[in-house]
Amino acid sequence: MRILVWHVHGGWMEAFVRGQHEYLLPKSADGGAWGLGRGGREWPAAAQEVDLETLDPASVDAVVLQRPEEIAAVARSLGRRPGVDLPAVYLEHNTPKGDVPFTLHPLADQSTIPVVHVTHFNQLFWDTGTATTTVIEHGIPDPGRLYTGEREEMGVVVNEPVRRGRVTGTDLLPGFAGVGPLRVFGMGTEALPEALNLKGFGLSEERLRIAGDVPAPKLHQELARCRLYLHPLRWTSLGLALLEAMHLGMPVLALATTEASRAIPHGAGLVSNDVDDLQRFARRLLDDPDDAYAMGMVAREAALQRYGLDKFLRAWDELLAELPEGTRRGSRPQPGMANARQEGNARQEGNARHDTNARHDTERTHP
Repeated sequence: MRILVWHVHGGWMEAFVRGQHEYLLPKSADGGAWGLGRGGREWPAAAQEVDLETLDPASVDAVVLQRPEEIAAVARSLGRRPGVDLPAVYLEHNTPKGDVPFTLHPLADQSTIPVVHVTHFNQLFWDTGTATTTVIEHGIPDPGRLYTGEREEMGVVVNEPVRRGRVTGTDLLPGFAGVGPLRVFGMGTEALPEALNLKGFGLSEERLRIAGDVPAPKLHQELARCRLYLHPLRWTSLGLALLEAMHLGMPVLALATTEASRAIPHGAGLVSNDVDDLQRFARRLLDDPDDAYAMGMVAREAALQRYGLDKFLRAWDELLAELPEGTRRGSRPQPGMANARQEGNARQEGNARHDTNARHDTERTHP
């Protein structure tokens, strides 16, 4: 199939574009959220940059939507309405925001576009009304068992931790820095030292080591040298960095929120909402590299079984094969469709009950 999909969530796309299809990624001269294309990533040739304004509408077999606004963007550019005459699914990356658990999903109570969640927690907590929903859990291209744990440090991966604050558990980091050194990777982490002010907690600034935003191969190599992985996020679907750390063979510590308790099995580390327990456990692993290594092996085996790439791609193949064919490749938009686009867009967006406030940033988005 030829699948239209925007490059919205780089970590998720790392897996999706490794399937058997052709992936059409809108690219514009100014790039940005609506035209990033491949974004400089080393993806398979099947991930093709396209100009949405000149793309042959009949060449598209399906669209994977990730933002409500994409419904109108596709109809406007291709003259084909997602879910009506173009097979479509809506991929929801995020946990609900606002009046949880009453947050209404933008595509609630419509019957033409199924909603795909990346975690069972998200499916449970989003109110999608009568819309069809399913769960396809994350898939991770295996970076290999790179874990050495040679550094007596806790590795953390988080984007924009100062701006996102309590959502990412940024306020918890000084407490863990009191237990041992933190090495923090991700976008916007350079602002952390000033924001946390470890001296105010009586701690040395050396307890916070900023590694910044680095390419995935280097991230994997450097993260795997840390003794353990710390996942202090309060409210995220399921951080891909957590799953990557497990693939690396790292023991993991996480808050028992959202999907963490499902992702991390017994013996792979600790999942708890008792922060004191987490801190004590972190100290234990920092002091016992053999114990840390053994737990990391459990984490890796669990991650390979539940979040393996092949399982992920098979699930997507099955879902895409079940979509109504509508007007697939070789068909043309109906006469007069171009003049009716705005009217059709308004109807579709109305049915989708578009609420742009009911969203969170994804954890591993591309800049």
